[in-house]
Amino acid sequence: MPCFQVSPDVELYYEIHGDPNGTETIAFFNGVMASVSSWALLYPVFERAGFRVIVHDFKGQLKSSKPAGPYSFAQHCAEAKALFEFLGVERLHLVGTSYGGEAAMKFAFLYPEMTRSISVIDSVSELDEVCKGFVVGWKVLCDTGDGETFFWGMAPSIYGPEFLANNQEMLAGRAKAIKDNPNGYLEGQKTLYDTFAQDVYMTDELSKIQCPALILCGEQDILKPPKFSKILADNIPNAEYITLPDCGHVSIFEKPKELESAIFGFVMKQCAPRGG
Repeated sequence: MPCFQVSPDVELYYEIHGDPNGTETIAFFNGVMASVSSWALLYPVFERAGFRVIVHDFKGQLKSSKPAGPYSFAQHCAEAKALFEFLGVERLHLVGTSYGGEAAMKFAFLYPEMTRSISVIDSVSELDEVCKGFVVGWKVLCDTGDGETFFWGMAPSIYGPEFLANNQEMLAGRAKAIKDNPNGYLEGQKTLYDTFAQDVYMTDELSKIQCPALILCGEQDILKPPKFSKILADNIPNAEYITLPDCGHVSIFEKPKELESAIFGFVMKQCAPRGG
């Protein structure tokens, strides 16, 4: 199991896919409830295109260390940068969903020399009372200690109604997978929720992002609705903005084909030679 020891109390689980010597590198940053496997529908197109693909779990997530928190997005970014340097990466494209999109934005203005582009899915740079309320509810669900109860309690806040109706068997499988709180999953979740609620505020810093940015959002996202993605698009220079119809918060599962086309096209546009 590949792990990178960032510090005495932080070990990050990571995977490399595609061409380990590819001239282009892309990394995917997880949503708060996700793990490396969550990107299985999106990174294969980059494998086929000859990219080196990096996925990892943030500290606090399923396969990485879970030290006491709360953490900060700057810490996540510093740890990701250390991992990338360990792997010999000089510049890369970043794709992040939700919590991972927020980390990707922070990374872009902390480490502009390393960031070629960012694609940000269903993310925010500030909070409203509705989003805060959902986070409080998730922490209460974590306190039950039952991953299945947790999953079904939070599912309506992240999945769109059409996806919920049409994917009950798949969702039941996800619920059962975390029923017994594997690897302290629920404890790690609470720490990450605290990090998000306390440290996600970065609207005033968005203008520091100078790399090309693609902002994507599900139109039916009730957790982080399109108004937040519009803030990102309005405040990040060189940003493009796409909304996904009939889609809730978890675009990476609900609309993977549409995301694949949009993100792959956007990234390849940044890789294309400039005309003289």
